Amino acid sequence: MRLKKILAGTSVAIFLTIGFACQSRSFSTFAQSLQIPKTAGVAVGPQYDTTHVYVAPQDFDRFVASLIATFGGTTAKQGVFTVTPTPSSTMSQLVMTPAGTVSVFGFKTPVPYPFGLERTGYLVTDMDEAIRAAKATGADVLVAPFNDPIGQDAIIQWPGGVNTQLYWHTTAPSYAPLQTVPENRVYVSPDRVDAFVRSFVAFSQGSVVSDEPHAPGVEIGRPAETYRRVRIESKFGKLTALVTDGHLPYPYGRETTGYEVTNLTDTLTKAKGSGVDVIVPPYKTDEREAVVVQFPGGYIAEIHSVTKK
Repeated sequence: MRLKKILAGTSVAIFLTIGFACQSRSFSTFAQSLQIPKTAGVAVGPQYDTTHVYVAPQDFDRFVASLIATFGGTTAKQGVFTVTPTPSSTMSQLVMTPAGTVSVFGFKTPVPYPFGLERTGYLVTDMDEAIRAAKATGADVLVAPFNDPIGQDAIIQWPGGVNTQLYWHTTAPSYAPLQTVPENRVYVSPDRVDAFVRSFVAFSQGSVVSDEPHAPGVEIGRPAETYRRVRIESKFGKLTALVTDGHLPYPYGRETTGYEVTNLTDTLTKAKGSGVDVIVPPYKTDEREAVVVQFPGGYIAEIHSVTKK
């Protein structure tokens, strides 16, 4: 009798364990299938999305000059400001080129954490709403909103560890539309890419324009292989998620922005004449001809011309 009770109890325990495990898997699947809450659109336009570049003060002017020589464009007035919520001092200048806008920082003091790790600054229509939307769609707020000389800033982190600055101006800026929209190049792990894509698409109210599971590996320095590449477009501009295991040869993963130009050969000629080094020679795929370069001061970028729309 005692043996029967033990067996019965064991059977119930096994049943409950299996049932709970199945229920947990079902709940996990159900949770993953839930739609992220819809939020208000806060984007303004891709000409207001700036790549953040940090250079040493002694390289500042040389870098800005090489950027203008390569892509053309104009600059805002250079100044020295505090752009962090804690005491700091940095040279700062906005560079507006037809291929993308760049915010250049040359810190005269140590850079407070986590500044310098954010890749892009997105102008938003309302900071409070943008923070609510970021949280609702799965992002974390690393630096809560704070006042700067011309508005407000915050830093958020998307699933997968991608940091982005959000900014808002007291007086709304007015920049000319870009001739070509650059791509924000984000390297994400296979385990986190789907969460990243869901979060960013919901926040930006954009869409996935392509999800290529076998993109040519030459794009990440591994020409004998393929990898997954997800392209997203929204009012914030273009974003490309490169899904890798992190086994990347230099300089892949260091380039935060891909700049589209109409003639890659002409652009490279201008770039080389202004002190830019080619660190990955031009290569071709069925979509583009591309190169990776390094500007004076150390900034690394991909430059490409499109061969297939």
